[in-house]
Amino acid sequence: MLKFNNQFVNSFINKEDFENMLHRADAAYDVLMSKSGEGNDKLGWLSLPEDYDKSEFEEIKKSAEYIKSNADVLIVIGIGGSYLGARAVIEALKSSNYNLLEKDTPQIYFIGNSLSPSSLNEIIELCKDKDIAVNVISKSGTTTEPAIAFRIFRELVNSKYSKEEAAKRIFCTTDKNKGTLKELADREGYKTFVVPDDVGGRYSVLTAVGLLPVAVAGIDIDSLMGGAYKALSDINVNKSELGEVLNYVAVRNCFYEMGKRLECFVSYEPRMAMFNEWLKQLFGESEGKDGKGLFPVSTVFSTDLHSLGQYIQESGSSLMFETVVKFNEFDSDREIGAEEGNLDGLNFLAGEKLSVVNEKARLGTLLAHTEGGVGNLVVEVERLDEQHLGYLIYYYETVCAVSGYVLGVNPFNQPGVESYKKNMFALLGKPGYESEKERLEKQLGL
Repeated sequence: MLKFNNQFVNSFINKEDFENMLHRADAAYDVLMSKSGEGNDKLGWLSLPEDYDKSEFEEIKKSAEYIKSNADVLIVIGIGGSYLGARAVIEALKSSNYNLLEKDTPQIYFIGNSLSPSSLNEIIELCKDKDIAVNVISKSGTTTEPAIAFRIFRELVNSKYSKEEAAKRIFCTTDKNKGTLKELADREGYKTFVVPDDVGGRYSVLTAVGLLPVAVAGIDIDSLMGGAYKALSDINVNKSELGEVLNYVAVRNCFYEMGKRLECFVSYEPRMAMFNEWLKQLFGESEGKDGKGLFPVSTVFSTDLHSLGQYIQESGSSLMFETVVKFNEFDSDREIGAEEGNLDGLNFLAGEKLSVVNEKARLGTLLAHTEGGVGNLVVEVERLDEQHLGYLIYYYETVCAVSGYVLGVNPFNQPGVESYKKNMFALLGKPGYESEKERLEKQLGL
């Protein structure tokens, strides 16, 4: 279902270096599968497509049907892995213009991922005179951005509906047994789903964290999970596709040891833009620690060739390499027509399909960038549907975990994320941070 193509990096990477790195990748994979590495308490995602909670899965589908029947709008509140995966899947499989399409499913707005008042107020305005449901996603319930958004939208729901009706419209994805959000949900009678203890946020898209919003969008989550299960079987059981993982891990780490510092994730499908954002968190938060790791960036081509193409072509060789996700089949296409007078000079394309032009743009870019010294890796997928996207998600999760162990870091923690929170709390005057507040204000000249 997936093929990793590294034929266009052979001129960049020494064969002996690649073979040595491939051995390291194989050893790192053994560490992952034996669960003997750092972060081994966060490996629930490894067997998730097989061992997921089947009864909760059915409850997710029931709740999604309830929301579809009773709400015009679903508000999804979460930050980082608590929203990126769901949004990535919805936009990839439906459209980046999902909310503008005519459909029989609710509008879905993602909030609680910033502290912008104008952004939040805009969503409140869009909900005016509409029936709404809320899915708040937080392990603890106290993460600042989603907690503030939930406070505001819970008040909105409570003011719009009776207490009994409001309780039916709020869905909490949180810790199974403890935490502020769990306590509130139990007290108010909100439906709850579980953020598993052994699955970190950026690996949680195939748990209730991602699956409830995805199901509300009308996406077949059985097929999505089925694709992930096939990837699990192909990679970890039959081993038929393990080479597609290890080769990618080896190549990207060869580039890293050669001094490359950026991996640019590329798609020629605009609706994959949020999937690239999910990849940026997956790799950036997993590998970027202890002074190590590739910095993940992303582009949509051919769009960004008209803004970043110049830099990549002539200044990117010392800095970066590219990884392109390529789909071999399209779910829709359009034929280019002929025009009398041929004013734009494009009649030579008359009768050609736009998908063919898109592919020639990809091939032309591949040749140009490799000639410019920027290596190109290609992950080939047959088509963009639930099964293939589920496969791609599990594939990338495995690549990231193995690559982290090759790098010598814990791929499942994120200690650096807490630093900005502590400073923010101090500057806001949170009790217990008084001495820090004074120090930081002096440092800022306030």
